[in-house]
Amino acid sequence: MTTTAPRGGTPDSAFHGVSSVFLGGPFMGLVDSESGRMPDRDCQPFTVLIEHFERQGLHVYNAHRREAWGAEVMPPDQCTALDQEEIEKADVFVAIPGIPPSPGTHIEMGWASAFGKPIVLLLEEGRDEDYGFLVRGLRAVATVEYVRCTDIAAALPEVDAAVRRAVERLRTAA
Repeated sequence: MTTTAPRGGTPDSAFHGVSSVFLGGPFMGLVDSESGRMPDRDCQPFTVLIEHFERQGLHVYNAHRREAWGAEVMPPDQCTALDQEEIEKADVFVAIPGIPPSPGTHIEMGWASAFGKPIVLLLEEGRDEDYGFLVRGLRAVATVEYVRCTDIAAALPEVDAAVRRAVERLRTAA
């Protein structure tokens, strides 16, 4: 279940003028065929980010949680349309592109770029060469900030700073 914040976040929000974020990342390729859901270790980066953003009063759109971490998968036509709609509604797009690359996340990155959203991509530290040229070069055509890390929880201040930079860059460019 997601929570809804007032427009512009809470008065204490670190993200003035931002009330929602779409959080994307590898999903279906991580769902365990026996349990029918993502292993806890793969859910952890997403739960850390969801809880972090919600503590700041942001509404978080996230397919992983919406679909019960794989236990309640929607039909392709339904989840595709809903993901695109939620990316368009969100103020900011944050994603973990995945190694190996997540095809769905890469499509979502393209939608976010086409919708003119500020984008923050969380890349694994020291693995730049494992990301495709279009991931590394997306900043040439979109407002993108990269955060390189090995521990999402430890990188939350960097994620916040990247969101603020991306939002501000997009606002000043307008």
